[in-house]
Amino acid sequence: MIPAAQALEPRVYRIPLRTRFRGIDVRDGVLVRGPAGWGEFSPFWDYDAAESRRWWAAAVEAACEGWPEPRRTEVPVNVTVPAVDAGRARAIVTASGCRTAKVKVAERGQSLADDLARVEAVRDALGPGGLVRVDANGAWDVDEAVRAIAALDRAAGGLEYVEQPVMAVEDLAVVRRRVDVAIAADESIRRAEDPYRVRDLEAADIAVLKVQPLGGVRACLRIAEDIGLPVVVSSAVESSVGIAAGVALAAALPELHHACGLATIQLLTDDVAVAPLLPVDGMLPVGPVEVDDDAVLRLTAADDRVDHWRRRLGAVGQDRSS
Repeated sequence: MIPAAQALEPRVYRIPLRTRFRGIDVRDGVLVRGPAGWGEFSPFWDYDAAESRRWWAAAVEAACEGWPEPRRTEVPVNVTVPAVDAGRARAIVTASGCRTAKVKVAERGQSLADDLARVEAVRDALGPGGLVRVDANGAWDVDEAVRAIAALDRAAGGLEYVEQPVMAVEDLAVVRRRVDVAIAADESIRRAEDPYRVRDLEAADIAVLKVQPLGGVRACLRIAEDIGLPVVVSSAVESSVGIAAGVALAAALPELHHACGLATIQLLTDDVAVAPLLPVDGMLPVGPVEVDDDAVLRLTAADDRVDHWRRRLGAVGQDRSS
């Protein structure tokens, strides 16, 4: 039973991004406080109420139940490199302290040459032993994906994996059979009616799990157990409150073979936590975050977004049993 939105104390936040990322310049959402602490509800603006209810379930879990017992006290993370020029990409990696980098590719308006230059710069910044993974967010068709993956693999000196090169899970299975690089599934799991088609079609080598889109830490643990693939836990570009839920999932997994995509606070110009979840030597600590009331007041949306979030909270709160 998920409580109505009105049963929890909501705080709306709005934070600009340092660089345009996944088509957005501002990240906003709602923080809610319950007996177990803080949760975050921040589905993207184009998500309908049905899809947003999973995000609400994750917020309620964090605020009302807390998280399962951790198996580790810190988790390894990758630095995320947006679709920036090569010089900026190199600087982001150098400043991060991480030994793994996830590089955004296939950005609208950019070319494969742009992607190759970015990946080469990241490879050089990481140095020997560093791992490079790329994320296309489903932007390619099958033939484009096969060509691009081969070129990017060479530019990286060997890719760790390619995340969601094509959108349809059936196409993902085709690409996996045609390339020698490991394939990770993200949208084919978190936005699918049946996340297990990735398993059934043998469409991926790695499952990317995100806590809010999949309904919470416990829901992700069930998927991880049933899907039978190594898991990479990733963020949805949340505040530190949402990131802490991802860290809790990574900490609770029986096995954790890959660095997680949870070091995304660097993408934001500000944060709501007293101590933002920023990596130290490529690691994030496990545990809840303390919300900074002054920061929340400073970051509270002062325009029509407040009314927008009130309407969204009302919509997800109408279904008490979801």
